[in-house]
Amino acid sequence: MLDIQSISKTFNPGTVNAKKALSGLSLHLEPGDFVTIIGSNGAGKSTLFNAIAGVFYVDEGSLSLDGRDITFLPEFQRSRVIGRLFQDPLKGTAPGMTIEENLALAYLRSTKGSAPFARISKKDKAFFREKLSLLNMGLEDRMKQPVGLLSGGQRQALTLLMATLVPPKLLLLDEHTAALDPAAAEKILELTKEVVSKEHITCLMITHNMRQALELGNRTLMMADGNIILDVGGEERASTTVEGLLQRFREGAGHELDNDRILLS
Repeated sequence: MLDIQSISKTFNPGTVNAKKALSGLSLHLEPGDFVTIIGSNGAGKSTLFNAIAGVFYVDEGSLSLDGRDITFLPEFQRSRVIGRLFQDPLKGTAPGMTIEENLALAYLRSTKGSAPFARISKKDKAFFREKLSLLNMGLEDRMKQPVGLLSGGQRQALTLLMATLVPPKLLLLDEHTAALDPAAAEKILELTKEVVSKEHITCLMITHNMRQALELGNRTLMMADGNIILDVGGEERASTTVEGLLQRFREGAGHELDNDRILLS
């Protein structure tokens, strides 16, 4: 489903502020893979997501999604087949627009991206209401209310729904529960597992929780210095402990894990 071949990215090249964020990174995902990613500060996790989403073009290497070369495909075109959630619940929605309008934008972008004058039908609105009811948050009765009135957990649940209303080929979750309170985070995580499993969505998820990284999905990656230093799945992953994961990081990176949020989680 996703094939990344030796991608590299350097920011501010040729200056004293040059930073090599990705260094010859390669990754292959099969359809339906749910892969968790963990790593040190500045390891390149979010940079990898930005490269996949098309926020910038990589300096070297190639990316393909579902057999299509997307290396130089613009971000807005990739967004029709790649869903993304950010750590900040405010990033995924338009606060001044209603819940219905936000869902309409997400739906039309995925289904009628080349039809600028497309409209939402009564059938579409009924579909939105049905999907909102599955969140068990009562949002189906608040479709005409501005999204800015929702709590962080409600906005993140809505963002998840918007990203998967039309199941994407790939879903990117960038620590999407980290900014929420424990109860809301647990709710969003359960919703995530349900929708990814039901729709059989290929998924990459950055997390700061090491236990979560070993329990969710079917593979775990560890990143350091712009590359993947560990890719574990199957029985090997099932028998790996948090302490064992830390030891594998030390062996692969040559230094201790320095992410306080991960170590304290």
